[in-house]
Amino acid sequence: MRKWEAFNEPKGVMVIVHGAMEHHGRYGWLTEMWRINGFHVIMGDLPGQGLTTRSKRGHVDSFDEYIKEIHEWIKEAQTFALPIFVLGHSMGGLTVIRLLQDIEVYIDGVILSSPCLGLVDYPAIPINALSVGLNWILPELKVSSNMDIDLVTRSDDIKERALNDSLYVTKVSVRWYRELLKAMKTAFTKLTNFPNVPLLVLQGGDDKIVNKLDVMDWFNQLTISEKLYKEWENCYHEIFNEPERDRIFDYAQSFVEIRLRQIGYNE
Repeated sequence: MRKWEAFNEPKGVMVIVHGAMEHHGRYGWLTEMWRINGFHVIMGDLPGQGLTTRSKRGHVDSFDEYIKEIHEWIKEAQTFALPIFVLGHSMGGLTVIRLLQDIEVYIDGVILSSPCLGLVDYPAIPINALSVGLNWILPELKVSSNMDIDLVTRSDDIKERALNDSLYVTKVSVRWYRELLKAMKTAFTKLTNFPNVPLLVLQGGDDKIVNKLDVMDWFNQLTISEKLYKEWENCYHEIFNEPERDRIFDYAQSFVEIRLRQIGYNE
């Protein structure tokens, strides 16, 4: 876990949760933008990713490992005694959903960036069936993630940096894959457990990783009092790494600022 303080008088804390295969170092721009706009930022590497050594790279024994990690970040955010917002991208977004469905925590708003609630492409049926057995026999067996950087962003600069990133996970375990599938299913079966917290879902209109129809389905079934879905036409999966990222950040910031006014926070 790492903490960055706001550049000026703080008005809130932003907890950022990265997605699968990546690490917190890929969020330098987004971290700086929140800090410039008056937010402390808390973020780290999820188990089995980035610089963490608590679990083998690309592997977790249980999806709960992610949930427990993020819970610790939120508890750290509470020490600032400021409004708390959580921003989760892709698998990080799914983890935020699962956390809020299982654990009662007080936060002031949630932003989900292309949350992983369904995939565009799944392994072939025979391979998927094989993974069920391997999950018990050889759970740590690694397979290629098939996460082609060309599928996640249209930014040539981001793609070049990712190709030279030694921390990028290229293989994942069978157990990791089965835990991901289970978490996505549970996000729907426990949908009514999602708390009544203001929610903004930002979704790439041309997402080639996450199935946006599954995201819309989950969102539309939510019965919370304040929710907003915004789809960004032409954007790929990593919307905060897309050419339109400045406009997307402004949109997310507006959501947060409105929430701060609603709760009567004065700068």
